[in-house]
Amino acid sequence: MSEYLPKEVRKGLEMARKRALRRKSRLKVRVGDETWPVLRFWEDGFALDAGTAPHLRGRIDLFDGGRHLYQCLIVASAEEAGEMVYEFKRNTAAVDAAPLDFARDEDAPTALIGP
Repeated sequence: MSEYLPKEVRKGLEMARKRALRRKSRLKVRVGDETWPVLRFWEDGFALDAGTAPHLRGRIDLFDGGRHLYQCLIVASAEEAGEMVYEFKRNTAAVDAAPLDFARDEDAPTALIGP
């Protein structure tokens, strides 16, 4: 049915669809000081607006609002329907504390009380 619509109407519908996806998603990609809203996100990758997103490659940070979710290595794979699609090479959950390199006892004291 979209081939029967005038070009301007199809373009307007596509812009409205992208705007709705941007508003709905809180996910953002950050590289250095620049950020781009994520339109779609799935297990193996994500999509950004092709009109505003560059050909990203390498390490990026993925945020949900202000919360850091993932540190990722990505590669731009394709441009489809006005979206730039990126695939994860590596997707590691971001943590706010360093991992322990020893097993912690369950009944270990949390602090020492001095005399």
